[in-house]
Amino acid sequence: MTRSGVRSLIERHGILPTPQRIEIAHILLGRAQHLSAEQIIDRLKAADSGVSKATVYNTLNLFSERGLVKEVMVDPVRKFYDSTTHPHHHFYNVDTGELADIPDDQVRFEELPDLPEGMERESVEVLIKVRSRG
Repeated sequence: MTRSGVRSLIERHGILPTPQRIEIAHILLGRAQHLSAEQIIDRLKAADSGVSKATVYNTLNLFSERGLVKEVMVDPVRKFYDSTTHPHHHFYNVDTGELADIPDDQVRFEELPDLPEGMERESVEVLIKVRSRG
């Protein structure tokens, strides 16, 4: 995606397109992928960017709040930002730390539990943790 395309996408989500936000979005939204904040910071450093760590975290939180990216928590201390926001599920490889998409139609539920009184379902997301055999 071009920088002008990234800028338009950010604006459509009601986000002010600062140069730092455009840099971060260009890395994350350039293709369908899952990146942690640390991976984004590493890519910014490799490109000699001056974007601070705090700006990366604040921007990712803003992008998530506005629906530009989807947060995927794989454990209590590891979070990925997913550039694919339509409903889908994930495999998480605990050996490699990689996250991979599972199309929504490949996961089926025969029945879900009754919801608490006064609640409605927002979404159902499945995270399947895998590791190499042996």
